[in-house]
Amino acid sequence: MNKIAKAYGSWPSTISAELITRAAPGLNFLQSHGQRLFWVESRPWDAGRNVIMCREPDGSISDLVTAPFSHSSRAHEYGGMAYAADDNYLYFVNAADQRIYKLSLTENNPPVAITEKGPRFADLILDSARQQLIAVCEIHHQDREAENTLVSIATADGSLSTLVSGADFYAYPRISPDSKKLCWIEWQHPNMPWDSSQLWQANLAGNTLTNKTLMAGSDNNEAIFQPQWSPDNQLYFVSDKNNWWNIYRIEKGAVLPVLEMDAEFATPLWQFGMTTYDFIDANTIACIWTTKGIWNSGFIDITSGQLRQIDCHYSSMQALTCHQNQLVVVAGAAALPSELISISPCATVESVYSPATLALDPEDLAEPQSILFASGDYSDSQQVHAFYYPPTNGQYCGLEGELPPVIALCHGGPTGATDSGLNLKLQYWCNRGFAVVDINYRGSTGFGRTYRHSLAGAWGIADVEDTQHAIRHLTEQQMIDPQRCLIRGGSAGGYTVLSALTFTDTFQAGASLYGIGDLETLAKDTHKFESRYMDSLIGPYPERRDIYLQRSPIHHAQGLNCPVIFLQGLEDKVVPPNQAEMMVKLLQDKGIKVAHITFPDEGHGFRKADNIIHAMESELAFYLDVFNLTDGT
Repeated sequence: MNKIAKAYGSWPSTISAELITRAAPGLNFLQSHGQRLFWVESRPWDAGRNVIMCREPDGSISDLVTAPFSHSSRAHEYGGMAYAADDNYLYFVNAADQRIYKLSLTENNPPVAITEKGPRFADLILDSARQQLIAVCEIHHQDREAENTLVSIATADGSLSTLVSGADFYAYPRISPDSKKLCWIEWQHPNMPWDSSQLWQANLAGNTLTNKTLMAGSDNNEAIFQPQWSPDNQLYFVSDKNNWWNIYRIEKGAVLPVLEMDAEFATPLWQFGMTTYDFIDANTIACIWTTKGIWNSGFIDITSGQLRQIDCHYSSMQALTCHQNQLVVVAGAAALPSELISISPCATVESVYSPATLALDPEDLAEPQSILFASGDYSDSQQVHAFYYPPTNGQYCGLEGELPPVIALCHGGPTGATDSGLNLKLQYWCNRGFAVVDINYRGSTGFGRTYRHSLAGAWGIADVEDTQHAIRHLTEQQMIDPQRCLIRGGSAGGYTVLSALTFTDTFQAGASLYGIGDLETLAKDTHKFESRYMDSLIGPYPERRDIYLQRSPIHHAQGLNCPVIFLQGLEDKVVPPNQAEMMVKLLQDKGIKVAHITFPDEGHGFRKADNIIHAMESELAFYLDVFNLTDGT
C-alpha cells in the first residue's frame, strides 16, 4: 500500500501508553517442583501487583497469590526470587509487610504469616528434611548499616537461626540433593556481585553449618553466579575468571570448565535468584547465553563438553528452569511478547503459557538492527554495540528529504544490558516516527569482563562518549537528523542522560527517569547494596570527592542549556527524589524549559498502570513541544 507522507515524530499510532500497560505482564522467576511449574507475573493494570502463578500437571493455570497479597521482596531494595514450594505448601514474601506467608496448595485457606515484621527475606529454599526454609535475611537498623545473613526459618513457627554471618552480602543458598551440604556466594564492600564474589560450601546439620570451605573466588578478580548442585551432588557455578561468564564444576577439589566459549552464561546479579542454566539429568545441562545482545538456548553434554544450540525465532531469554526433563524459559523476540516456552533435548519448541496476544500489525513494529561503532579508545577490533530501530509505521512515512529525530536510550545499572526482545515502550516511539538507538555502552554486561570493567573510574565519561559516537555513526550513515537528537534513561541511565546534556552539545533535549544529578548526595544517601558501587565507577568517597564534584551535572549548571523532563517516584530509596528536585530548580533558575512529573506511590521504577501512562504521555508531549510537532494520535 502507498504510505501517507507525514513529518517524522507526528505519526498517528496504535501503540498507546495504555496498551503498553495491559499488553503483557512481566514474567520471571520460574521454579519447578514435582509436577508443578511456578512463576511470578507482574501486572501493571492491577496496581503493579506481583502474583505467583502455578501450572498443574493437567495444564490448568491458577493465580496462587490473590489480592490484597502481592509477592515482592525489598532485600537489596531490588528483591528477586522470594518464594519456595513443596507438594503441600507455598511460602512467599508479601510486599506490604515483608513477612513470609505459608499457603496451603491442597486446601482453600488464606495465607498465614510465619515470620514477624522487620526482617526482609529473599532467595528462599525449602529444606524439607529439616522442616525449615533457608533464606537471605536483611535487618535494617536506624543507627548503622543493614545487616545481611543466611538464616534458617522453622516452617512451623517462623523461628530464626543464623547460619552464616560476617560478610556484607549473601546470595544463592542451595542445598545438595542428598541434603548434606549447603553452598552459597558472598561478597564484601566495596565489590558488587559482578566484580568479585566467593563460593562457599559447608556441611549442613540441623540448623548449623560445619566445615565451611572456600571453593572458588579467592583472588578477588572473579565474579561467581548461580552455584547449583547437579542431581549427583556435584557443585557447578558460573565464573568470569577467564573474561567470559562460563560454566564450571568442582571435581575432587579441582575447578574444571564445563565449556569454554566467548559468550556470557550469566547476567549481573541485580535481583536474587537469577538463573541461566539447570540440569536435565546428571550429564545434561540446559542453558541460555548471550552474544552481542542476542540470547540463545541449548544443551551441554557434560561428559564431552559439547554444546548443541537450539535454533528458534526467540532472541530474548531469561529465568530458566528444567521441568519434566525439558528446558522452560521466559522467551520473546522483537515482535513477540514474552511467553513461557519449553524446549526438549530433541529440539521440540512449544509454548507453555502466552499471557497476551499482541493485536498489532507486524508492519507497525520496528526490527532492531545490530550496529557496532568505534568510540574513544575503542578501535575497530573492540567496538561499542547498540541496536538501532528505524521509524516504523504501516501507514506512514517521513516527508521527502526529511531525516527522523532520534532517541538515544541509556539502560540502567550502569552494569546492565539491552537486548532485542519486544519492548513496547521503545516501539511507542518508533511507531510515531522517531528513530531509536538502544546502546550497550561500555560497562554493559554480555561482552565479557574486560568490557564490563571498562567503565571503572570512567562513569560519566565513557558512557557519555559512547552515546555521542552512536549519534555520530548514525549521522554519518544519514540515518538520523543530528539537529533533533533526544536522550532518555532511568536510574544510572538517567545520570548518563544528565551528563550528556551538561557536558556535550550532542543532544537537544532529554528525559531523566529517577536519574542522578549529584553523585556526592547519592554516595551519602543510598541503600546498602549500592552504597559502595561508585568506588569502582568514580572513586572512593570522600577521598576522591573532587571527582564526584567534577562529574556531577548539578555542579556544572552553565553547561546545561536545553530542555529536560524529570520523572520521579517519591518513595524511591535508590535514587532519592531530592536528586530530581535539585536539577529542576537549577533549570528553573536559568529560565530553561523543564518538566517535573512526580508519583507519590512509586519507588525506583514505575509499576502502576496509571502512572506508566501518565509518564509516557507527559514525555511525548514534552518532545512534541520541544520540536514543535503535532500529536498524531
